[in-house]
Amino acid sequence: MRNRYLDLLRALAIVRVVVYHVTGWATLTLVFPAMSVMFALAGSLMAASLRRSGAPAVGRRLRRLLPSLWVLAAVFVPAMLLTGLPLTPKVLLWLFPVADPPANYWGALALSPIWYLRDYLWFVFASPVALWLFRRAPLPTLLAPYVLLAAIESGIYPDPPMALQQFGLYFGAWLLGFAHQDGTLRRLGNRVLWPTAAALIAAGGAWIVTHPGPRGFDLNDIPLGNALWSAGFILVLLGRGPAGAAWVDRSALFGRVVTVLNRRALTVYLWHMAFVVALTPLVDVVGWSHQDPLGLAIRVLLVFALVGVVTLLVGWVEDVAARRRPELLPGGRRPVPGPRLAEGRVAVPEQRTPEPEPAEISAR
Repeated sequence: MRNRYLDLLRALAIVRVVVYHVTGWATLTLVFPAMSVMFALAGSLMAASLRRSGAPAVGRRLRRLLPSLWVLAAVFVPAMLLTGLPLTPKVLLWLFPVADPPANYWGALALSPIWYLRDYLWFVFASPVALWLFRRAPLPTLLAPYVLLAAIESGIYPDPPMALQQFGLYFGAWLLGFAHQDGTLRRLGNRVLWPTAAALIAAGGAWIVTHPGPRGFDLNDIPLGNALWSAGFILVLLGRGPAGAAWVDRSALFGRVVTVLNRRALTVYLWHMAFVVALTPLVDVVGWSHQDPLGLAIRVLLVFALVGVVTLLVGWVEDVAARRRPELLPGGRRPVPGPRLAEGRVAVPEQRTPEPEPAEISAR
């Protein structure tokens, strides 16, 4: 049975990421720390997969993650090679991005969301061991990424490898997903969960205020504040969130949008930044600025429209990767074959909406 509450969180996270990249509003990162929420949802579903099938779940996650990246690379890598990107063996990282794949001057920004896939791959590889440790020593395992990040930010561990920095920043959210999957967050009493969440948010907020980044209070520039602030939010969202959200489907249109965003989350995430970059020159041509609400609204709508077109064209790759029947627009109703009547007519059964698989952007 699908948990539409988790589907709703995933859909909101994707929309927030796109809107943030168009507007640049730092406040959005505080109101809804989308990337950490996405990693937490991914960690929860990874734990579920490991519980069902063990270590082979790692290969299944990679199978569902990489084809959409390869489609993106098939378009952009040749374009970058034609515009100055050197052809070196590192280009092969576009097939398996365990490190940042190379990009030229424009591709580095247009394809910047690739960092998420890099971190996702490492977290998936680490999950079998991390889940084993979490089941035996949950609190020390959960605290380890935050201790690592605090050591990095305080200078105790200067200049760590990028992979360790990212483990410190986001793997704590992934492990909170483990805690959600095994019911630990739900079992926490209110006397523990609410004060803990409040303390994390307060500590994160204090660090954010006293250590602003180049864009002010944008969480993306303040790793320790980001991790603590996000952990508090995740405790509340997953620990005290409803068991479901059936009301999402009371509106056929809204339910369909949530389903599409879940089934095409990876496509939306990978492609949206390229359109944000492509539309940026319109700011100078048309005279739109980041202080112009109408101009920002138009740019947001244009980005979503262009992403919608690409999703129709290549989003079905996510279905193929998940071994589902490919669909141009997921979530439609399909008739279920029924028995023939005595007169030779075909009985028409009630139509029902198939349950979609978890979105790969946050589940692989």
